[in-house]
Amino acid sequence: QVQLVESGGGLVQAGDSLRLSCAASGGTVSNYAMGWFRQAPGKEREFVAAIRRGATNTYYADSVKGRFTISRDNAKNTVYLQMSSLKPEDTAVYYCAASSRSYTSSSSAAYSFWGQGTQVTVSS
Repeated sequence: QVQLVESGGGLVQAGDSLRLSCAASGGTVSNYAMGWFRQAPGKEREFVAAIRRGATNTYYADSVKGRFTISRDNAKNTVYLQMSSLKPEDTAVYYCAASSRSYTSSSSAAYSFWGQGTQVTVSS
């Protein structure tokens, strides 16, 4: 089964950019629908972005549309989340997830494999 490791989180100021990486092992990212989720303190985990299994179709939460970009590098077996124009409300732990289902979902229940998360803090 695939193992996922996120990196790239940190403390930035509002308006800055940050790129998160999700390195996969034990499986090929192109064989999975890949998603990014986030969880802020005291809140439920929420969908951020996803990329379709074996394709380049991408999907975004309304709150990040136009600011975040999900991409996949098959050669590096890595998925990225490029975040720009960051806001304090983007502060959360960001998780990478993989789904072996044939469709791309914004529901965390559809994803079977999860990374450990990386903290993103945006100061105002």
